[in-house]
Amino acid sequence: MTSWLTQMQRFRESPGSAPPIAQLIGFRLAEIAPGRAVFTLAAGDVHHNPMGTLHGGILCDLADAAMGSAYAATLHEGETFTTLELKINFLKPVWRAQLTAVGTVVRSGRTVGLAECDVWDDGHHLVARASSTCMTLRGRKAAGR
Repeated sequence: MTSWLTQMQRFRESPGSAPPIAQLIGFRLAEIAPGRAVFTLAAGDVHHNPMGTLHGGILCDLADAAMGSAYAATLHEGETFTTLELKINFLKPVWRAQLTAVGTVVRSGRTVGLAECDVWDDGHHLVARASSTCMTLRGRKAAGR
């Protein structure tokens, strides 16, 4: 069994192997290390809500991917995780921009951890800030049983 970090490094090197959600939305893994992940997204019209701005769910997915990947990269073989809570603050509207989401692990305990993410636009403006509480799963729970 390979570690999550190894799997994500492969995803970064071969964007065609990206998870379906990344392919659907169009975000890319730019950097990965234990406790840190950076994703990018070229946000455009295809991501707009009915008001013509970037849909908040797209920002949430981008931040969730960054935080989840940062957390997953700290796990050992045979471990997975699930998100217990996710919170996001939207700080400015986006129409079209190259977005960068930087996810970091704030604390990683034996069972529960906390990750955060800042999403920046190409003008270096903070667009959103998110946090996520994660629970590490082991053994039967990691296998979904």
